[in-house]
Amino acid sequence: MSADANINANIPNVSVPRAVSRPDLVTIFGLLLSFGLIVGAIAMGQSDAKFFNLPSVLIVILGTMTATSISYTGAELLPSMGVITKSIFRPVRNFSALATSMMDLTTIARKKGLLYLSNYEKETTKEPFLRQAMGIVIDGYNVQDVQRILQQEIDVEEERQKRAASILRRASEVAPAMGLIGTLVGLVQMLANLENPDTIGPAMAVALLTTFYGAILGTVVMAPLAAKIEKTAADDVTAKTMVLKTALSMISQENPRNLEMLINSLLPPSQRIRYFD
Repeated sequence: MSADANINANIPNVSVPRAVSRPDLVTIFGLLLSFGLIVGAIAMGQSDAKFFNLPSVLIVILGTMTATSISYTGAELLPSMGVITKSIFRPVRNFSALATSMMDLTTIARKKGLLYLSNYEKETTKEPFLRQAMGIVIDGYNVQDVQRILQQEIDVEEERQKRAASILRRASEVAPAMGLIGTLVGLVQMLANLENPDTIGPAMAVALLTTFYGAILGTVVMAPLAAKIEKTAADDVTAKTMVLKTALSMISQENPRNLEMLINSLLPPSQRIRYFD
């Protein structure tokens, strides 16, 4: 068997895992269970109090939206809307499989050269950032340029997702405050009608409903979704940093074992790989 045949026989098959956006069942189940517990507690109560009041709902929801928007510009709010959906429909990543595919590509680049990576364009398109990185590597950019270009891409996307999370964080702070404002409005209206004692109790209940709604919106919905976006952003940064380290290793012609250690340092112990064992 010729030397070229031996080299080709040792070239691994590359299979880049695709990050598929799927409903986050934990998030959906958590929201449904939280609201279910609240509704259940209301249903098991001994009174016939009504827990729905349209003006209170409008004050809390619309007030939270408008007050939150004051803190940001339109250019910040609109792009963040797409990121917020990732809190419920988030990309599911297999970091171990991605790490293995990065090692496969590095092994191929070391054995066949950087230009040979163009044969794997179909696989790299599964990850847009990987396709961009491999294109830069094949085009012959130096280490400094690759580091600068790809790191800037990572930083911009991370900032966009952090901004979306900050919008929800801000909304989680505003919602209880809007509930308190609605309660104060209700109390003023109640005190203006003290000559009719029969209306004091129901009016007080309605006034307190806005605080109830604000607490639910801020604590049960907005704050947890912000935390979920931050987790998604951290996962995206981890995946893209793995790609960045791979691209730099290819250009520098480093020993693939060094890349394996770098990639494993980014992953939790349960998802680390042993590529050369």
